[in-house]
Amino acid sequence: MNFPRASGILLHPTSLPSRFGIGDFGDEAYKFIDFLESTGQTYWQILPLGPTGYGDSPYSSFSAFAGNTLLIAPQKIVEDGFLTEEETIERPYFSVDRVDFGSVFEWKNNLLKRAFEQFRQTTDEAVADSFHKFCDANNFWLEDYALYRAIKKQNQDSWQNWDKPLKLRQPEALSKAKQELDEEMFAQKFYQYLFYKQWLDLKRYANERGIKIVGDVPIFVAFDSCDVWCNPSQFKLNEDGSPRVISGVPPDYFSNTGQLWGNPIYDWEQMQADGFRWWVDRIRFIFQTVDVVRVDHFRGFEACWEVPGADKTAENGCWVHAPGDELFAALRTALGDLPMLAEDLGVITPEVERLRDSIGLPGMRILLFAFGGDSHNTYLPHNHIKNTVVYTGNHDNDTVVGWFKLTNKRERDFCLQYLKGNKREIHWDFIRAAFSSVADTAIVPLQDVLGLGNEGRMNLPSSYSGNWNWRCKQSDFTEEISKRLKEMTEIYGRVF
Repeated sequence: MNFPRASGILLHPTSLPSRFGIGDFGDEAYKFIDFLESTGQTYWQILPLGPTGYGDSPYSSFSAFAGNTLLIAPQKIVEDGFLTEEETIERPYFSVDRVDFGSVFEWKNNLLKRAFEQFRQTTDEAVADSFHKFCDANNFWLEDYALYRAIKKQNQDSWQNWDKPLKLRQPEALSKAKQELDEEMFAQKFYQYLFYKQWLDLKRYANERGIKIVGDVPIFVAFDSCDVWCNPSQFKLNEDGSPRVISGVPPDYFSNTGQLWGNPIYDWEQMQADGFRWWVDRIRFIFQTVDVVRVDHFRGFEACWEVPGADKTAENGCWVHAPGDELFAALRTALGDLPMLAEDLGVITPEVERLRDSIGLPGMRILLFAFGGDSHNTYLPHNHIKNTVVYTGNHDNDTVVGWFKLTNKRERDFCLQYLKGNKREIHWDFIRAAFSSVADTAIVPLQDVLGLGNEGRMNLPSSYSGNWNWRCKQSDFTEEISKRLKEMTEIYGRVF
């Protein structure tokens, strides 16, 4: 698909300002959209919106369909009449620049419970009708998800450790659980109703102002997820439900043992046999919630590194072919041509490039990767092509300022020589390089617009704490920054 020449900002909603300890879908999100519109941007790119578990990573979610209820805005619940303003005032101290996920989780979940109790007593037929319509339209995932979360809350453990009848989804056990946990299932459905009501209202506001939402679809799902529990035949599992093989990447220059990600691997033969039903449902649904989709770890649709499920490192894995051609053909047949981007970073083989190009998806160019080689480095702007997306960096990278301080002298000198840069404003030099590129699309993390150092880094791969918690402040959106971003967007013809 061809994209217009345009630009946008990468910022996950959890990073927005808010007085409730975490960014949400409240007033500050609407102000951010106003900022995008006023600076001539076309895209707001986000990370996955699913409910997160241990580690708080949006790339490890309990569901590929459900929403993260921590993003529900308390002030919007007050406007809906399910809470009073007073109920939102009593809250713990929350940092303005970091998310304390544990404290936010406890406080907001208690708030949502109160909202649910108020909702149960509603006599507003329009509200009740809206809720029931949501449940009916989403029943293909919502019923199972509500049951999964209800059982998980009762057991406080992964589904792999539930009693065997529930773990293996025996009909009598499921029927009994539904009867016993009916109230909690009702609550879980209500929370999802609130999430999608608020998110779709926000998306509508963005679209009305010419802003498109770029969503993110991780190729893999978490083992402890509703998706695996409800669809065991779609994954390579043992009879007891444990993973036969798990995902990772092989040993390389950075790691002698590779990286063990631990996600279960799809049973592609089974998926192909039913016309990739699960994938069609997933992609159809995500396009109801965003306008453009970034496909994470695209190379995994050509081949996956499969590691024996009991292994503790990724050394003993092997590359196993995946039917990417057939999958994307099935998606096109069912859903038509879709606006998607391919995350094609890392070691990409000719086979992966052929798959990407046969579908017509733009790949990615990261400017932080541009200065480690010579003039033939494909990430350098003079080697870009139109059908691509250029980023200064992404959620797994350091910020531009952080990278510049820590990189070696050779890369730093080459960077300054190439960009004719200014050490004091290296982030604006990178933004200028991205916006002036021939690439159709340019995306900049907000941290780089603000010129933050590595204190603004969102994620450090292979680390297990301190990630995903960065937040901006409303005072960051200064008139000077807005004016400069708008001017650069206009100069390089990215006002769409």
